[in-house]
This record gives sequence, C-alpha cells and structure tokens, in this order.
Amino acid sequence: MNFFKRLTAIFVCFMISPLAGMCAPQGGTQRAGEISALIPAATRNAQPTKAKDEIDWNDLLKTEHSGRVRAGLTDGSILSVGSDSELRVVQHDGATQQTSLELSYGKVRNQVTNITKAGGKYELKTPNAVIGVIGTDFVAEFKSNKTTVICYKGKVKVTPLGKIVKSSGQQGSDNSVTLTDGQMVVITSTIPGAGFQPSNTPPDVAQNGLLSTDVPDGGNLPPPGKGGHGGFGHPIRTIIVGGGIAVGIGVGLGVGLGPGGSKCPVGSKSPSCG
Repeated sequence: MNFFKRLTAIFVCFMISPLAGMCAPQGGTQRAGEISALIPAATRNAQPTKAKDEIDWNDLLKTEHSGRVRAGLTDGSILSVGSDSELRVVQHDGATQQTSLELSYGKVRNQVTNITKAGGKYELKTPNAVIGVIGTDFVAEFKSNKTTVICYKGKVKVTPLGKIVKSSGQQGSDNSVTLTDGQMVVITSTIPGAGFQPSNTPPDVAQNGLLSTDVPDGGNLPPPGKGGHGGFGHPIRTIIVGGGIAVGIGVGLGVGLGPGGSKCPVGSKSPSCG
C-alpha cells in the first residue's frame, strides 16, 4: 500500500511541477526491505510493527527484553535482531549494493548476499567499531563498551573507531583485524600489546550467537527452561549435543543456516536432525 501511495504522489508531482527533480523520493522514504518475522515487543521508529511492514532508509528497529525482529533486505540479505537491541538501517540500495547499518546496542546477525557490484559495500557500525564484508554470515554485539564479532562464514574486516590507545600508552593507527570461518574478535577501548587478533570461536559461544538472534517464522519461542536458551531459542534440536557436533562447529562452523534459524550441522546423525 505504501508503494502505491508513493507512486501516486510522484505521478501527481510530475503533472503539476515543471521541476521533475523535485519529485525524486527523499532518502528517508526509499525502501530497504521488509520485516519478515518478529517476537513482540519490537518497534519500528518507536511504533508497534508487524510482519510484512516495509523498512525504509533511516528506519530504527528496536527490541525490548522479550522481543526480536527478522528483516529481509531488497538484495536478499537478512538481518536478525536479538533482544534488547537497537539497529538503524541507515541505507540499503539493492541495485548498487550499498548498505550502511548502525548498531547502537545489542546483537544482530547478518546473513549477507555476495556483493558483485563495482563499488558495492556492506558496513555495520557500532559505537567503537566498523565491520565491513563482501558476502558472509556473522553476528555482531555491542555491550558494555565492547564490540564482539563472530564470523560463521566468509570474511569480516573489523576496524576500531575513535581514539584507540594501545596498552603501552601509544595511540594505534590501522588496527583492523580480518576474521574468517569460525573466528571471533572483541574490540575494546584499549588495544592489546600485539594488537587485536582473531581467535577461534568456542562452540558454546558460536551456538549462543545463533540462538540469541533466532526468530522463528511463527514468532513463538519456548518458555524459559523448556529447551530454549534463557527462554529464547529453538528447542533442544539446536543445542550442541555430543563432542562430534561440537568438533564440527569448532572446525569450520560450516553449518547450513536458513533465514532466521539454524539447521543441524552438515553430516549430523542426530535423530532430531531428520
């Protein structure tokens, strides 16, 4: 409906104005995607929202302690916003593959479509870091003045923002770190003596990143203590069971992940994997 209203307004504008350039859509009304699933309480621009609602440039998605949101961008990328989070979709142009997001606090999973356009970019900023990718699957969290980034697939470049001081007291220059499959990094206000370095993601941390941003299509999660993760997450089928699955995740984290949810690791023989 919003699309047809906007189309009608543009047509009328062209009919009555000789200055066609004045009729171009403004940045704040350009479509970025739509909400595909959510768990209340969640808002869009401080107003209650629901599945199928449109997301435009500069829209602010916010979740309370009991809420989550999954959104599909126009280029096929997927955003899964965890509880107690605030994410602004500053810009997303599917045609040119220009994406800019800002995570004020909380956690978001990014399943990013491969960028093939010249000059295309996908950037997520937190208060103390900027995360750039070409095509990947990663979770970013900002909490207690720390940015934590977990890379599940692809490559992620994480660059500290602002005045970052090394532990020796010297100000750092380019302290970017590149993550690959199964790696993570925590960005703080103080750079370690050897600089920020990627480390292997512990299996429980990797699994928690997926569980804490999962948004089922039905919008229903099990209550606390009923197989979820603190009341948020899939039932026991998504929990790591046995050393074999843990090793599979620790080696490559090459799990087949559907939009907004996780499947069993490739090769798993668990009865619950079907």
